Amino acid sequence: MSTPFTRAFRPLRLLLPFVAIGLALVVFLTVGFLAFSPNIGGRQSGAEWCDTGISTATVGRGEGGGATIETLTDEQKQNAAAIISVAKDMELPPRAWLVALATAMQESTLRNIDYGDRDSLGLFQQRPSQGWGSPAQVTDPAYSSRIFYERLLEVPGWDSMPVTVAAQTVQRSAFPDAYAKWTPLATSIVEQVGDVANPTGCEPGTTGALPPGAAGAAIGFALGELGKPYVWGATGPNAYDCSGLLMRAYEAAGMTIPRVSRDQYNSGGHLPVREMQPGDFLFYAHDPSDPTTIYHVTMYIGDDKMVEAPNKNHPVRVQPVPWDFEDLVPLATRPGTTPNPA
Repeated sequence: MSTPFTRAFRPLRLLLPFVAIGLALVVFLTVGFLAFSPNIGGRQSGAEWCDTGISTATVGRGEGGGATIETLTDEQKQNAAAIISVAKDMELPPRAWLVALATAMQESTLRNIDYGDRDSLGLFQQRPSQGWGSPAQVTDPAYSSRIFYERLLEVPGWDSMPVTVAAQTVQRSAFPDAYAKWTPLATSIVEQVGDVANPTGCEPGTTGALPPGAAGAAIGFALGELGKPYVWGATGPNAYDCSGLLMRAYEAAGMTIPRVSRDQYNSGGHLPVREMQPGDFLFYAHDPSDPTTIYHVTMYIGDDKMVEAPNKNHPVRVQPVPWDFEDLVPLATRPGTTPNPA
């Protein structure tokens, strides 16, 4: 439990950063800029970007429902195999398979359905009225997979984007962060069905690696709680404060972390915030050089975004990371790890 996030009400000092964040959100909601930009806020998200820690079937709660490859039906497994088969025929790298599988899980849960929003159909919920093909074509797994890949290949730098950003760029979803929670399951499918080891290509960071899939499961849980209210001292399931949300997120990932944000700062190894990976914690403090003054904690989810339970005026939400915010502590924490020896 952290102290109530009251700094948001101080005049001048916090007004400008949050106005800037608000303006960024307006841009994002109207033209999707943040979802498509490969380099935002000064943080590299090109070829050096890595989906670290997102490498298992566990996806946490929410729409993912704790799904694993073992819980998939025969139909879902067959459709997953079809998506991978088309990619192999097109000689595409495993990262393309990840993007397609995460997209199909979000859009149809890997079911070739004959209904959807407006005229959306098939595994990828492609719309004939938007030029994806005829109804018969978009409900054919081979055709729908191939045209998805063709559209993906048209995206500059798709292979160096986070999986969720690449998926959103092709699909133009109203819920651009939704694909993230399916990345762990997609990774597991590529590993087991596609017989590809470590399709994310990630190497452990200098602070050490989380248990396989822990970050993905924690992120999946937190994204499943979007929209739930902030209540100081709450730890779910109906409401959360900032540290309560992250405690429960990592509990869903099979890890125990402290309850209070200041203790969460010391719950793992530290690394510069600009080197964060998905699942790491970032903090706000009255004095950023003094961790004892921490008053807020959030979780980084990739693509310059974080998930947080901010204050009584805002529910659990996804926000851009305020890189220039004067209260941002310069070190992030990777829970459950320790730094490499100096």
